[in-house]
Amino acid sequence: MRVSLSSLLLAAALASALPVQSQSAGGLTVTVLDRQGAPLAGAVVALEQAGLPRQAKPGTEAEMAQRDRQFSPQVLAVQVGTRVQFPNLDKVRHHVYSYSRPKTFELKLYLGEAAPPVVFDKPGVVQLGCNIHDQMSAHIVVVATPQFGVSDARGRVSLPRVAGAGTLRLWHASLGETLLSEPMGNAAEQTLRLR
Repeated sequence: MRVSLSSLLLAAALASALPVQSQSAGGLTVTVLDRQGAPLAGAVVALEQAGLPRQAKPGTEAEMAQRDRQFSPQVLAVQVGTRVQFPNLDKVRHHVYSYSRPKTFELKLYLGEAAPPVVFDKPGVVQLGCNIHDQMSAHIVVVATPQFGVSDARGRVSLPRVAGAGTLRLWHASLGETLLSEPMGNAAEQTLRLR
């Protein structure tokens, strides 16, 4: 198995950034920093814990729109089993596709009418594109937990959680299709820094 140097460094950063504090049921705040120590927006953070459902509740939906010849949002995190709608809000046709291993699909040229939703039934990272507009690219990160979020401009994600240990999973576009994971204790606040 080949592991890149950046993956090893990130794993080391995750391990060294895991303070252990006692905490009852409550929340978890994660701050993700880039290699220079600046807040990193657009990072997906998920916390898997025993007893939490891997699958989304039936009927769970999300949206990845096309607006101004771009996907919106650029990064969408969803739980396994979520139906994602792909509304075209532009006045031009789009042809949305993915050849990623967790979900391969095509929504052929459409405008105006609603494209059928796509169910994301396996965890992993799905890269999207448009066959008509090469500059259009986005990611859907499918996680097996209801405890997830995408970091804001301050690099922060707030997650609800139950007491106990779990596994922290992290993804950012700079990692490609790799979702990193690291054991985590009962910390109330966590800082992760890419190195």
